[in-house]
Amino acid sequence: MKSIIVEDSRLARKELKNLLTAHPEVEIIAEASHAEEARQLIESLQPDLLFLDIQLPGKNGFELLEMLEVSPSVIFTTAFDEYAVKSFEYNTLDYLLKPIRPARLAAAIEKVMERQLNRQRTDHQLMGNDSQVFVREGDQCWLVRLQEVRLMEVVGNYTRLYFADNRPLIYRSLNHLESRLDPQLFFRANRQQIIHLQWIEQIDPWFNGKLKIRLRGGEEIEVSRRQSNRFKEIMSF
Repeated sequence: MKSIIVEDSRLARKELKNLLTAHPEVEIIAEASHAEEARQLIESLQPDLLFLDIQLPGKNGFELLEMLEVSPSVIFTTAFDEYAVKSFEYNTLDYLLKPIRPARLAAAIEKVMERQLNRQRTDHQLMGNDSQVFVREGDQCWLVRLQEVRLMEVVGNYTRLYFADNRPLIYRSLNHLESRLDPQLFFRANRQQIIHLQWIEQIDPWFNGKLKIRLRGGEEIEVSRRQSNRFKEIMSF
């Protein structure tokens, strides 16, 4: 399990690395002392897990996660307990207070391993065009085939679905939905949006190597530079 430690204290990084020697399933592939360094490492190395301090020089740990297009699993490591509730608005598995106790660290890693196992079990159950989902908002209900859903978009902690003239909110994160969807049909265009590839009407070059995609429903989606490169790769011969 590839992991990155993001912590401004060299001694704290060393202490955590020593604790992790008891967990050979965790491979530390990099360390970062501030958010921008961490962002570059995460985007280039694509780790499975972050051990993330909250109070960092410049941008804090939450701001770092908001900069990422796709976030790995996160275990927060901090000396302060007042951020615990906020931390679970993100892709957080656990919240460890310093000094970190070996038993708490072991429990957190067990959660990570359990999540990975669950993902492996559901890989063969990815949802495609013929899958139906029940959606309810207020007094309205729909049974929607995914082939009708052209766009999914982050709204706070929820996700808005776009199908026909409807825009209901569902109580699932975009990260969760992405893990369930067939990647041959659905594409993460940026941190905020997933598009259905079969609903693409037009693709145009955009600024700084980005792409702009127009869907048949009329929505225009700006694809991030990193995801634009990935889009070109997966859509080419």
